[in-house]
Amino acid sequence: MPVSPRRTVLLAAAASLVALTTTACGDGADAATGDGKTQVRIAYQAIPNADLVVKNQRLLEKALPDVDVKWVKFDSGGDVNTAVIAGSVDLGLAGSSPVTKGLSAPLDIPYKVVWIHDLIGENEALVAKKGISSVKALKGKKIATPFGSTSHYSLLAALESAGLKASDVSLVDLQPQDALAAWQRGDIDAAYVWTPALTDLEKDGKVLVTSRQIADQGKPTADLGVVTDAFAAEHPKIVDAWLTAEDKAVKLAKSDPGKAATAIGAELNLSPEEAKKQLAQLVLLTAKEQQGADYLGKPGAPGELAKNLHDAAVFLKGQKAIDAVPKQSVFDEALAVKELSRVAG
Repeated sequence: MPVSPRRTVLLAAAASLVALTTTACGDGADAATGDGKTQVRIAYQAIPNADLVVKNQRLLEKALPDVDVKWVKFDSGGDVNTAVIAGSVDLGLAGSSPVTKGLSAPLDIPYKVVWIHDLIGENEALVAKKGISSVKALKGKKIATPFGSTSHYSLLAALESAGLKASDVSLVDLQPQDALAAWQRGDIDAAYVWTPALTDLEKDGKVLVTSRQIADQGKPTADLGVVTDAFAAEHPKIVDAWLTAEDKAVKLAKSDPGKAATAIGAELNLSPEEAKKQLAQLVLLTAKEQQGADYLGKPGAPGELAKNLHDAAVFLKGQKAIDAVPKQSVFDEALAVKELSRVAG
């Protein structure tokens, strides 16, 4: 099969990423470590959800004492996709937009959605400099967002809703902390990013629209847990332990948000109070809740998340962000409902 120029560029980037993460992740092979332990490489992001509780409380390490658990930090889901292609990540967190791109051509990444880390709400938003009072007023302005992220998807949806095209503004591809630095230098007029960078932008900017509002308009976004097909097939017990740990962390966040916020704050260098505030901006779901028809669903009955991903693909194709829209069945089959059912019952 011919390799597209875009995929060639991505593979080259993946090779570079492998070189940078070899120390943290091993050599990219799904193999044992030097001491004979099986290794699982987990991609995480600085997002104030229960995944950071799992990491901070070492829930997976405690459940799997004979497994070498490696946590590797990434700035965006696009970077996670690159790492998966490089073979340096087994499990990880990526936004619904990057996952949609991952399941579409030209990437066609062999992974599936096994968990919903959170439904994105006020923790992602479009913030503009004071004096800009509407999305429509951004015409001709410079806006930063991480390309290929859920924020990028929501930004494009916000522009479309306001009657603007992407070409009506100047889009800049910047990770959240880089967008914050550009904002502070006065290089950009607006940014669509997530917390904790969003919190700093809000201090002297105006929120024009949040991802919760975009979701209410029919374009929801989420942070998803993905697992490679190969790892899921070879290490089902590790996947089950990871799901159980995530479910335990979500239940803690629901029953004792203060305790969960303390763990999250330690990971993000935030006070427990600020971490609790940011945690409240997300919707967290237990494993049982994720089996609902609106989410992942059950074996034989894939949930609404598959349709949401397909709808996102239609939108991204219209924005020329992917080559083609996969069939609905691709997204139905990408929901790891069998794995979830082993934990949720």
